[in-house]
Formats: sequence, C-alpha cells, structure tokens
Amino acid sequence: MDFSLIVTLLSLTYFLAIACIFHVLKNFRTAQAAIAWIVGLVAFPYITVVLYFFFGKNRFKGYVAARRVGNKELSHIVATLSSHAEQYVCPSPEYTKELDAITQLTAMPFTHKNQSKLLINGEQTFESMFNAIEQAKDYILLEFYIVRDDVIGNKLSQLLLKKRAEGIRIYFLYDDIGSANLSSSYVDKLEFMGVQIRSFNTVSKRRKRFQINFRNHRKILIIDGHTGFIGGLNIGDEYLGHHPKLSPWRDTHIKLMGPSVLVLQVSFIEDWYWSANTVPKLNWNPQLNAGTSPSDDTPNGEVLIVPTSAADQFDTCELFFLNCINHAQQRIWIASPYFVPDLQIISALQLAVLRGVDVRIMIPENPDHKLIYYAAYSYLELACQSGIKIYRYKTGFMHQKVMLVDQRYACIGTANIDNRSMHLNFEITALVCNKQFVSEVDAMLSNDLINCRQAKANDYSDRSLAFKLACRGSRLLAPLL
Repeated sequence: MDFSLIVTLLSLTYFLAIACIFHVLKNFRTAQAAIAWIVGLVAFPYITVVLYFFFGKNRFKGYVAARRVGNKELSHIVATLSSHAEQYVCPSPEYTKELDAITQLTAMPFTHKNQSKLLINGEQTFESMFNAIEQAKDYILLEFYIVRDDVIGNKLSQLLLKKRAEGIRIYFLYDDIGSANLSSSYVDKLEFMGVQIRSFNTVSKRRKRFQINFRNHRKILIIDGHTGFIGGLNIGDEYLGHHPKLSPWRDTHIKLMGPSVLVLQVSFIEDWYWSANTVPKLNWNPQLNAGTSPSDDTPNGEVLIVPTSAADQFDTCELFFLNCINHAQQRIWIASPYFVPDLQIISALQLAVLRGVDVRIMIPENPDHKLIYYAAYSYLELACQSGIKIYRYKTGFMHQKVMLVDQRYACIGTANIDNRSMHLNFEITALVCNKQFVSEVDAMLSNDLINCRQAKANDYSDRSLAFKLACRGSRLLAPLL
C-alpha cells in the first residue's frame, strides 16, 4: 500500500477520534460513559471510532422534535382524556411525596378503580393476551421489541388477520433492531390485509445500519382502550420455554383494566405518531370492568404508568429507580436479567442497606449475554460487602423485570438495571398500589427465591485471574452495554 495513503488513513482516523472526543465532552450524560469512550478513542481509535458511530448517540433528538411538532395533534387527546377521566385521576397514595415526584417526573397521573392481574410465564400471558384480542370490538394496539416469525408469532398473525376480517382496526409497532430477523413476508401479509404495521424507525432507513441505540424496548398490548398488557414478554417461542439453551423461561407480565389503560394508550400514541405521523381515532372514555366477568377476582387499586426514554428531559428511568430505592423502608426486591448498575444505583442500594432495608437482587445464573454476565460478576464483592443480597436464579433463564417496595407497591415492566434501560431505551412500567396485588407479587418472588442460590463474595474472589480480568474488563464497558 502506498505510504502516503497509509498516512492519510491514519490522519483521518485520528481526526475522527478527536471529533468524537469533542462530541462526547459536549453531549455525555454520565461521567462513566464519557471516560469509557474517551479512553477507547485514545487507546484504540481504529476500533472505537467505528463503534462510536453505532453506539455513540445518547439523545433521541428526532423523537423530541417529532413530539414538539405533534403537540397540536396530541394535545387534544390529553384534553379529551383529562375531561373524561377526571373523576378517576387521584392523588398519589397516602404514603409520602415519593410517588408525587414520579408523577411530576413522567407527567402521568395516578388513576384509581383499576384492576390488575399478575401473569406468570408465557403460557398464562399469551393465553390472556390472545383471549383479549379475540374479544376486541373496535381496535387493537400492539407494540413489541421482538416479533418473531415462529409458531407463536404466526399464531398472533393469524389471529390479527381474523380480527381484521371482522373489521377491527389494528395498529402494530415493532422495533427495527429487536425484530431485525422478522421476515418481510410476515409484515407484507399483515399489511396487505389492512393492518397498520410500522417499524419504530429510530433513525432514517439510510442511517439505520449505523445506529442501534434508542431501541423501543416496550411491550404493550391495548384492546379497545379498556384492557392493557405490559411486561417482559415479547412475541417469540422462547417466551414459551422453547429456547434450546435457556429453557425454561421465567418471565412476568401484568394485565390492566380500567382508566390506567387510557394513560398507557397516550404512551403508545406518541410512539405511533413518531413512526407513522398520524394519530388514530381511539376511545378515551374510561371503562370499568370492561371485558371481565363477574367472577373475575383481579384486585382493584391505584396504578401509575411510567414511560421512560432517551427523549425525556431528564434520565427518567434512573430517577424512577433511585426514587423507589431511596424511599424503601423495610425491603426492596428487584428481579432483572441484566444487572449492570451505574454508581448512582449502587450507592442508593448501599444506603438502603445502611438504613436497615432488606435489599435483594435476583439475576439469572444462566446468561444469554456473556459480556453482561461477566460485568455483573464484577459487582459481586462490593455488593456482598455492603449487605446487598444477590440471588442467582438457577431454573432456566430469568427475564422478568419486577420491583417490590416494602408492602406498599409493586412495579412490573420492561426496564433492566443497565445503562440501556436507564438512559437509551424506550421503556414502560406499571406501578401498582394495591395490598392484594402486592401480596401476589411477594408470593411470586418468594417462590422464585426458592429456585435461587445466594451468591457469595468468594464466588468472585476465588476465581481465576483470567476470569477476574474478564469481569473487570467487561465492567469498564458497562456504560456502553
């Protein structure tokens, strides 16, 4: 190769590295992430410059702009919802102003007279979701990170085609990256029959392959504005326990009925407007006990829908978790498949222990991502020394995202304890204040803990030097994971 060409390429690489460093300094959201990028750009510019084009953006400015442009289209929805649902909007439950902070943070209200049903694992969840779809009378809204063209994915497709033939309107969002392997024939078949189906399009098609941040990690199903679903399950056979290596699959979902579903619908509409630039005509009148039978024993209570994303003014997801951890009085139990916390989360957990709070973190023993597995191990000594109890779920793969705070409220949603959920992904969580529901979540997690082993500090300290280096190296990349 010509020497002058080599010099030119080297010069260009270092110029791009310097430009990336300036971009990091101007736009970083956490010092840890900034340091990780700068070290990589200085030490390994040839590799890190390329990675930065894929992972470097940390603000979803396009969505923010679309949200502003769409304010006129969306504002009348908020006004309509406010007028029709005013009697169901309630102050945050009596315990403290901690929940008031979350309502201000998310600009979403607490609603009461909701029914909440806990759904454990794939069989129960898909049965409940598909039964709800069967009962749809007007429209169906779907939003999933992963949609697969497999057995359960085709069962969903056939059911949607059947409902579409009945005249039911269907609006279907899927994430570009999570559903990267979804066949075009799957989408085309639905589209041909009149299903409104869109990819989330976090960037333009021309640039999509160069940007994989800002994933829409939400899992939402809404039926006629009165029944909604949120949780950890995507559309794929592995969620029914058919993964060749990670089965059985442990996951949790929640079924909501009542005014909270309309709040959930607002979040869907914002995402749909970004992707399709249209606002469907939907039901905004609260319906109590719709789609339920007199024997339905789902507990009533207050529910807060917590949408979080990189388009928010603040780091809403992290502030939400910090608020819950900081106000826990007796216990905080968190189940998350990915535990790669930043300094703020670790510090809050340590302080909770010092206050006498029972802090338990449940993570998988069998990982689906090795890098995250090693990074999680690197926190083990610090966690154990602080009194934070780490439990590793042994029976298959645990994918649920659940948080239990004292005996006061439970949270079920899509957010993990990692940088992506805290700062980059679009996530959604349901916070439920109801004694019966909280007791059910308590019983569920207590049963899960039976299938766990409590990790000890020497699980890390007694390992080989190579293992420790892999863990520490992975932890350096934690802000980028």
